[in-house]
Amino acid sequence: MQKRFATAFLFAAFVAAAFTTPSAAAKGAQAPGPEITLAVDARDVGRRLLHVREHVPAGAGALALSYPEWIPGEHSPTGPLLEVMGLTVSSGGQRIEWRRDDVDLYTFRCDVPKGASGVDVAFDFALTSSTSGYSSASSATDNLLLLSWNQVLFYPAGRPSDAITFRSGVVLPAGWKWDTALHGAAFGDSIAFEPVTLTRLVDSPVLAGGHFRRVDLAPGSAVPYTLAMASDGEEALAIPDSLVTAYRRLVQEARTLFGGGHHLEYHFLLTLSDQVAHFGLEHGESSDDRVGERMWLDDSRRLGGAELLSHEFTHSWCGKYRRPAGLATADYSKPMRDDLLWVYEGMTQYWGWVLAGRCGTRTAQQSLDHLARVAAGEEVTRGREWRPLEDTAVEAPRLYESRGQWHFARRGVDFYDEGLLIWLEADVTIRERTHGEKSLDDFCKRFFGGNGPAAIVPYTFGDVVAALDAVMPFDWAGFLHERIERVQPHAPLAGITRGGWALAWNDTATGEWSAREEEGRPMDESPSIGLVLDEKSGAIGDVVPGSPAAKAGLAPDMSLVAVNGRRFTPEILRDAIRRDRDGGPLELLATSGDFFRTFRIEDRGGLRYPRLRRLEGTPDLVDAILAPRAAPAGH
Repeated sequence: MQKRFATAFLFAAFVAAAFTTPSAAAKGAQAPGPEITLAVDARDVGRRLLHVREHVPAGAGALALSYPEWIPGEHSPTGPLLEVMGLTVSSGGQRIEWRRDDVDLYTFRCDVPKGASGVDVAFDFALTSSTSGYSSASSATDNLLLLSWNQVLFYPAGRPSDAITFRSGVVLPAGWKWDTALHGAAFGDSIAFEPVTLTRLVDSPVLAGGHFRRVDLAPGSAVPYTLAMASDGEEALAIPDSLVTAYRRLVQEARTLFGGGHHLEYHFLLTLSDQVAHFGLEHGESSDDRVGERMWLDDSRRLGGAELLSHEFTHSWCGKYRRPAGLATADYSKPMRDDLLWVYEGMTQYWGWVLAGRCGTRTAQQSLDHLARVAAGEEVTRGREWRPLEDTAVEAPRLYESRGQWHFARRGVDFYDEGLLIWLEADVTIRERTHGEKSLDDFCKRFFGGNGPAAIVPYTFGDVVAALDAVMPFDWAGFLHERIERVQPHAPLAGITRGGWALAWNDTATGEWSAREEEGRPMDESPSIGLVLDEKSGAIGDVVPGSPAAKAGLAPDMSLVAVNGRRFTPEILRDAIRRDRDGGPLELLATSGDFFRTFRIEDRGGLRYPRLRRLEGTPDLVDAILAPRAAPAGH
């Protein structure tokens, strides 16, 4: 271990010397003051350990160092401080005692001795194996690593992240390849990156792995767009040519929608593994996208992830460039205010859906089926009867961590999918009132558009209303207040109905509905008898309030054992639900802790799966919204 530590210190010196002067091409403005040197040794990733060495310039006297707590894009205090181990602070080779602040647990205090020019910080970071959560969840296997810089650094407390410069580097396992939005130079398996602000560093994760592939998504473009993939096996990198074409269209469609881009290059960093957490996290010039290993190999996986990249790409404009003022904090210690997440995430959810349809990662029918599922999910969520949508945004730091049980009664982060429905209605409203001359596309160009390097331009509710009003004069404040701040007993479906469609029900699941279960999601019978359960164990994850299952007395944390006297399987339960109400009561045997109980469902109405039905004689505005906008490549 001592040898490895010594190697890390030598590498830290290498990082410090790798660039003698800050390059003019470095990403982000150079901050004043001395640079912090950060070296990460990732060669122990097989044991899920990162070894970190950091030099922080500082004069004699009291010094407070903060570990990032509030992580941009996660909207919560998710900094994984618990995984920091073996923390030592020294100066001139002599150890310095530190003490954690007893109120702000993410801040550590020490005294820099006289004559010293800084301190050396050393620690190990444990890469968790948990697949639950966001960037602090599992991010490594024996074959790959997604390095999030916020997990491996401390910074001077109280200083804005834009006013701190880091000179960083990483040592990778032998032979690994890598990609990031940072500019760097490789020396064998060591990479040294150009100096950037702390803001820029935290916004630029590194993807690395032994099985690695890059795909150019904008051949010949002045602005490079790269799909970089790391996986646990070589076969998983075989993205179909048809999807390469679709993702190239995604770049074109997004740039057409927003009228350019606030990035000088863009990297889709895609992790393909069943051993990491699955999610997407936005960054200004890259995205951290994590999916199952067979994403490109299985139809259900491809359909389930059809809008992941379009959603995170949209965030480069909506969330990273334009950001709610409450989320545009100066550093990573100040709590965020999430009340405008129905714009940040809700509008991004909308454009992620639209762009997936426009670029072809979903077919037209799959886009309609997805919209039907979203609408049905929001309609059966009964928590809307007591809390408005805005409250789910305000409480987001806690709701992201909430358990799935009682979701239908409590509500979760509904500002995503309900936001999609609200912005669909806004788009339809503009198209109706301008007779198709304008749309929400025009708002995007005005509010998010333009070209140039990454930046953060905060906004308020009033700014959103003013930009909408500039596209089409209307009572937008009243429109949004009603849908966001008022309790609404039903989902906002006017965008669907005025867009030429209606939410309808069928006894056959759509491909989208079935694909979710095939990729491991729970068995969802929430629209029929009101149950969501694990199809293997029968464990009940949730029950819709007021549904037949709820009226019978079933509740989350019970487990279904038998259906009408026969051992539970998904097929047997669905066959029993399918029979009409004249077939007699549905009798379910379930366990509740150590006890067995029988429940009788009397008022079932058969299987119900959502789909959209065309309203004949009305304009099909949904089809118009999903129609491609970008000119074909070469035109």
